[in-house]
Amino acid sequence: MATSKFSTFTAAKSARALLIGAALVGLSACGGGNARPQADMAASKVTTIGVNSYLWRASLDTVSFAPLLQTDSAGGVIVTDWYANPSNPGERVKMTITILDQDLRADALRVAASRQVAQGGAWVDAPVQAATVQKLEDIILTKARQLRRSAVSG
Repeated sequence: MATSKFSTFTAAKSARALLIGAALVGLSACGGGNARPQADMAASKVTTIGVNSYLWRASLDTVSFAPLLQTDSAGGVIVTDWYANPSNPGERVKMTITILDQDLRADALRVAASRQVAQGGAWVDAPVQAATVQKLEDIILTKARQLRRSAVSG
């Protein structure tokens, strides 16, 4: 009995695929004229993971040196744990990257950083230079654009 249900399901699925295929073939002839459709091989708007995949990948690559606390590809949030550079163990940083849009745009990315320094055996909050955050955003955007370019050309 299970075999016949499976066969019926498979046959129905095949019939549906044939109908969709026939409809697509019929629609392709409706365009008329000599204009060819433009195919965007690597659209700036990529939504398979909820946010722009180029920004997401570039963000992960950029902060790969730090341990990750949280990643949410649907919400577009990456949070790192505290990271101390081995050459400067008296200072540590923590970053939060938020991808705000599905488009590959500069205003679709927000980086926030926290910095602490060791004083008297405890970690004390210290200011982060605005140029540091801006540099991180620039690095991520540059990598995202490179990823998109390589997807278009390759």
